[in-house]
Amino acid sequence: MADEQEQQSQGWLTDWLPSWCPTSMSQLKATEAKILRCIQNTLLSYYVSLPSRNKIWTITVNPDCHAKTPLVMVHGFGGGVGLWVQNLDALSMHRTVYAFDLLGFGRSSRPLFSRDAEQAEEEFVQSIEEWRDVMGINKMILLGHSLGGFLAASYSTKYPDRVKHLILVDPWGFPERPTDPTQVRSPPRWAKALMTVLGQFNPLAVLRVAGPWGPGLVQKFRPDFKRKFAHLFEDDTIAEYIYHCNAQTPSGESAFKSLTESFGWAKRPMLSRIHLIRKELPITLIYGAYSWIDTNSGEEVKKQRPYSYVRTIAIDDASHHVYADQPQEFNAVVEEVCSSVD
Repeated sequence: MADEQEQQSQGWLTDWLPSWCPTSMSQLKATEAKILRCIQNTLLSYYVSLPSRNKIWTITVNPDCHAKTPLVMVHGFGGGVGLWVQNLDALSMHRTVYAFDLLGFGRSSRPLFSRDAEQAEEEFVQSIEEWRDVMGINKMILLGHSLGGFLAASYSTKYPDRVKHLILVDPWGFPERPTDPTQVRSPPRWAKALMTVLGQFNPLAVLRVAGPWGPGLVQKFRPDFKRKFAHLFEDDTIAEYIYHCNAQTPSGESAFKSLTESFGWAKRPMLSRIHLIRKELPITLIYGAYSWIDTNSGEEVKKQRPYSYVRTIAIDDASHHVYADQPQEFNAVVEEVCSSVD
């Protein structure tokens, strides 16, 4: 592990961005600190140095609870550890909880990823395994949301002995792209708008191109995030956090683009590989009942794993960010799963 320090990226783009975009790693650090001050349980935050020389920004909640299997939480595309603020206290009551910023996102290092989908996925997965090894976590309950769910599933195909239970929360990238357009569940308007405008650019390039108007775009396209966290923050703290997470050098964002094709479908869908996860490893899938993610994927996972434990749960009045839409219900479901492990 390394002492806390700001991760500096290099290159002309990084030198140019601060002069145009009202952002910096220091601003991200300050906004995240404001969010994490809401956590009541003991919290540690630090960088974890990997053999690759990259660093993973990590938080540990209730670090002295060693009797039970720890829960490791992996955020989705464009997110970071701060978005778990409504979940960390409840889920760490009886066990240690770890959360980290994926490589290329948040406050973690932002290296150049391969443009090849398989290799980029492997780089993500290998960084998770290196992080686990440095942390000395023998076995874990692994939870991933959206892109984090895709990567958690991929990790479990390669390192099943490290996972006691896999929890996939509205996971992205599972089904193959349908040939019949009527079978496609329409994504939200903000996602359509971004994809239409950006075309071949990185998904969130508009935030950086917009410069000083970038923070306002987050509030315009995603006003729902303010509502999701309204009982904690009356101001635009969450929107500012999302902006600062994504206005930096687009490392993980570029890698995600390499994983996708045509409006966000996975080039290497996980459903075609989910059978590779050891059959003894139980899987729970949690969906928002009103999510744009195809919930039929959960039933398809059951079909492909007929001799394994697979449970699908839909949480009412929740969309893709189910952990923030209905945090109490989400926390109760996850705690139930964790209690079934030990």
